[in-house]
Amino acid sequence: MQAGGKVALVTGAGSGIGRAVVLLFLAQGWSVVLAGRDREKLDATARMAGQDTSRALAVETDIRDPQSVTDLFDGCVEWFGRLDVLFNNAGVSPPAASVADCTLDDWRLAVDTNVTGAFLCAQAAMRVMRTQSPKGGRIINNGSIAAQSPRPLSGAYTVSKHAITGLTRSIALDGRADDIACGQIDIGNAATELLSGIYASAAAKGQATDPVMDVEHAARSVLHMASLPLDANVLFMTVMATKMPFVGRG
Repeated sequence: MQAGGKVALVTGAGSGIGRAVVLLFLAQGWSVVLAGRDREKLDATARMAGQDTSRALAVETDIRDPQSVTDLFDGCVEWFGRLDVLFNNAGVSPPAASVADCTLDDWRLAVDTNVTGAFLCAQAAMRVMRTQSPKGGRIINNGSIAAQSPRPLSGAYTVSKHAITGLTRSIALDGRADDIACGQIDIGNAATELLSGIYASAAAKGQATDPVMDVEHAARSVLHMASLPLDANVLFMTVMATKMPFVGRG
């Protein structure tokens, strides 16, 4: 068991927003459990930190699988002794399709990963947080501005992110008795490898793309939420590229 400092667990830690959050938390002295389905990407994230690897534990995890989630959180407690923050970040975006044309497989992929996976991780985190000493902790769910202003042809993803808002409110309410805070961050167009690929494809087709912001801003917003004392909470935060056509007509 490693001792000392705050402990965070980040799902979807092998790339994008998850990777940026891991690197920032490690740089700020946190210990971090990195969870994701691709062990090579998780290890690459840990190496990028260039710091004491004893504070970074990579665990190959499928958040859709209850046993895999149980093993993840058991490993966190075994290695670090406690859990202070869960960043419930892992998610997928199925291929673009209208509600009329979305396949059942793509629907299930979105729901199983974005909703059930987030639920399983939150449930496991709450069970750790309510029994550890001192008890309590914080769960930060990665939502999406798509739940408020959906893109066309994104029904499965949009619905799944609406569910995250309900999950956030329920955890915030149910966690009060055990000093468990819960908040949600909705991020608008952080520059990640995934988004770069999407934009490159759109540009090749002559399609317009929205403004983006550096992913570091999203990571720093998560760090701010995570660093608050448990008697204070950011219930919902939206951080986005300033000129995105999100409010009104853009």
